Amino acid sequence: MSNEQTHPLHATDKIIIDSLITKEKPEDLDFINLARLINRYADFPGEIEIKNDIGKILKFWKITKNQLFSKTKEIWSLSFRPSNTNKDLVGSGFDTSN
Repeated sequence: MSNEQTHPLHATDKIIIDSLITKEKPEDLDFINLARLINRYADFPGEIEIKNDIGKILKFWKITKNQLFSKTKEIWSLSFRPSNTNKDLVGSGFDTSN
């Protein structure tokens, strides 16, 4: 029996990974997203596909994990805050604005 597990956020994280893997010029939010996904999956048993994709992104962007973490530390220190938009909100779909 295998100890590999599927992470509860696999589906949403895979969408993010797929969008990052083709970015030739990553933006601040892209670096932040990759760093948080590295942290999320670092000690998680399983999710080999996502872990492999993370490695491919680092290679494609020509950056190491240490360089990425230094870059994201700098981004956060410059008062970066991700924007919250309606597309990020999850709800019932019931519109009460009328």
